[in-house]
Amino acid sequence: MPRPPKTNGTETRERILDVAQELFTSQGYDKTSLRDIAERLDITKAALYYYFERKEEILLQLHLRLHADGAELLDGLEAIPDGPERVAAWPGFIHRFVEALTPHRDLLLMHRRNQGAIDALYQDERNRMENEELEKRLERILASDALTLSQRVRMAASIGVITEVLAESGPAFEDVPPDDLAAEVLAVVDGLLYF
Repeated sequence: MPRPPKTNGTETRERILDVAQELFTSQGYDKTSLRDIAERLDITKAALYYYFERKEEILLQLHLRLHADGAELLDGLEAIPDGPERVAAWPGFIHRFVEALTPHRDLLLMHRRNQGAIDALYQDERNRMENEELEKRLERILASDALTLSQRVRMAASIGVITEVLAESGPAFEDVPPDDLAAEVLAVVDGLLYF
């Protein structure tokens, strides 16, 4: 196996992911080759193979950055007792959710611009299992019989607003500074959370 570039391995791996994300966003996943990524980093293709043997592995690792943030947020929410305490904590959770997504704005844009490649990731067992687990965890929270129907609907709607504006409709807001968009989303969501 070739030797890795002369930098910290984790740092190099993150640089590869960052450059790949930039290229996937600007020129498209299908039009970006491993050679393009290596050239942008000024490393050999063999050195790139030390970290990632396939372009699909890079895309998966970029996508899993979102999973990691989601799992961490749900860990904190699940640590709070179900019922009134969790309802009281929901606005803080929502604010942390927006704060976690805002730095990933470029990653979310990459997802939207490369939807076909992202859809293909659902064939990956790890990705599929992590997605299903995150969805089930959120569903369990929202299905709680310790919450009123109004609370459950408002909580679900708040998640929907955030994912729609910051992820699904992200390209429509490319011209808006990330912090301004986050503030506007939170203003709308806060209006939903008057339990």
